[in-house]
Amino acid sequence: MSQITNIRELECSACGKKYNAAVEQHLCTCGKPLLARYDLRVAAKTLTLESVQSRSRTLWRYAEVLPNDPPVSLGEGMTALIHAKRLGASMGLEWLYVKDEGQNPTGSFKARGMTAAVTRAKQLGAKALAAPTAGNAGGALAAYAAAAELTAVIVMPADTPSANVMECKAFGAKVVKLNGLISDCGKYVAERKDKEGWYDVSTLKEPYRVEGKKTMGYELWEQFGGKLPDVILYPTGGGVGLIGMCKAFDEMQEMGWIGAERPRMVAVQAEGCAPIVRAWEADQSKAEFFQHAATIASGLRVPGPLGDFLILSMLRQTNGTALAVSDEEMLHAGRELASLEGIFAAPEGAATVIGARKLAASGWIKSHETVVLFNTGTGYKYSEAWQKALESTVHR
Repeated sequence: MSQITNIRELECSACGKKYNAAVEQHLCTCGKPLLARYDLRVAAKTLTLESVQSRSRTLWRYAEVLPNDPPVSLGEGMTALIHAKRLGASMGLEWLYVKDEGQNPTGSFKARGMTAAVTRAKQLGAKALAAPTAGNAGGALAAYAAAAELTAVIVMPADTPSANVMECKAFGAKVVKLNGLISDCGKYVAERKDKEGWYDVSTLKEPYRVEGKKTMGYELWEQFGGKLPDVILYPTGGGVGLIGMCKAFDEMQEMGWIGAERPRMVAVQAEGCAPIVRAWEADQSKAEFFQHAATIASGLRVPGPLGDFLILSMLRQTNGTALAVSDEEMLHAGRELASLEGIFAAPEGAATVIGARKLAASGWIKSHETVVLFNTGTGYKYSEAWQKALESTVHR
C-alpha cells in the first residue's frame, strides 16, 4: 500500500462510487473509469500563477493536483504554444495557436499520461505494465517503464507505424503484434493481465493517465497569462486529453481561478473512424462501436472509446461540437501547417487544421476568437504515410 496525501479519493465518473486511492484501482464495479479527486482548497493555497513560475519546466510544476509520488520524469510538458499567424490569416482567424505536443519525450502527448501512470504504478508496487496501443502510447509506456526499471508489455495492431514498433523494442519492451484493431489488443491484455501479473495501463482503465493529460489545460491557462482560449480543437481517439482538460477546468473553477465559462471543445475525428461524431450528430449520450475502422491517423483509430459518455457530455457542457475529416484532408493540411508555420505534425494534429477551417468558414468560430489547435504528435512518427503523400503528384 502506498500512502498519498494530495489525492483525497477516487470517484467513479458514472455512478459516483468512491474508492481508496492508496491501493491499486482500475475500473469501477459498474465498469466505468475512475477519476482522482483532490482537496482543492488546500491545493489553491500554494498553486498559483506566480508560484509556478519558479518551478521546474515540466508538467510536475502542478504538483498539488497530481499524484504525490517521486516522479518518473523525462522532462515532459510545457510544450510550445505557437501563434500560427500565416495559417490563421488563411482562415480569417487572427488569434490562432498551435499547442505542439510533438515536443514531448517520445514525440507525443502520450508522455504526459504515462509519466503520471508509471509514477503511480511504481509506487503501488507494480512490476510489469501492459497496454494496448495504436502507436504513440506504446512508445511512451515503454520509455517510462524503462526509466522506472519496470517491465513493459506493448500490444499493438500489426500495421502500427514502424517508428512506434522500433522505439518500443529499443526501450526494451516486449512487443506483441496482432491482426486487428486497438480494441482487439485491449481484449488481449484484459484476458491475460491477471494470470501474467500485469498492471493494466490501458486508456481510462487506470485513473492516472488522465491526470497527466489534464496538465495540457493547466498549461494553456498559464501560457495565456491566467486566461483560457475561446475554442480548443482536439484530435479525439480515446479522448483522454479532452476529458483531462475539462477536468482541469473544473478544478480551476473550484480553486477560484476561473468562473463557469469554458472553452468550446471540438472533437475532431477521422471519417474512417468517427464513433463520437456519429453519436454527436445523432444526439446520443454514448457511442456505438465503429465497424471496419480505417485511417492513416493511427491515434484516431479507436472504434469503441471507453470514455465515450464523458466526451459527449463534455462537448455538450462546453457548447462544443464534433466533426470528421478525411485522410486526404489531413495530409493536405499537414503540408500546409508545415510550410506555413514550420510545424511537422502527425496526421491527427493536422486534422484540427481542417476542423478549424471548416468551423471558421461556417461562422461557428468567429474571427476575433482565440483558438487553439492541438498537434498531439510529431510527423516523424508517420514516415510511411507522409512518404506516400509527398511523393504523390495529385494536388488540390
